[in-house]
Amino acid sequence: MKKAMIALIVIIIIIGGGLLAMRFVNFNRLGADAYYVKVETDGKKTSGQASDGSTYTDYNYDFTGYNEDGKEKQLELIAQKNLRKGAYLEVFVKEDKGVTSYQEVKQADVPKKATDQLNK
Repeated sequence: MKKAMIALIVIIIIIGGGLLAMRFVNFNRLGADAYYVKVETDGKKTSGQASDGSTYTDYNYDFTGYNEDGKEKQLELIAQKNLRKGAYLEVFVKEDKGVTSYQEVKQADVPKKATDQLNK
């Protein structure tokens, strides 16, 4: 009986941990390389229709991004809104998938070598 109770508790802890991980961990950023970009133009607006018949609008961007060492990479990003001009973004890139996630950051949070390249 004790062994069954311990096994049940272990299973509950494992399931609970998995649910917490799914809630708080962004798997699109795990194993991704971080690059930094500065939004200087509006995105190219494209519209489409989803399988349920609803319409959507995307904004396509082509950026030159820089990692913390100042290494350059061409990036294609699709956003669901037109991004704010002058904003700095941390863009997460996986080699096999391209851009998987992004977030706006303060200029002070961008590594110096990347900032130097972005502000040329």
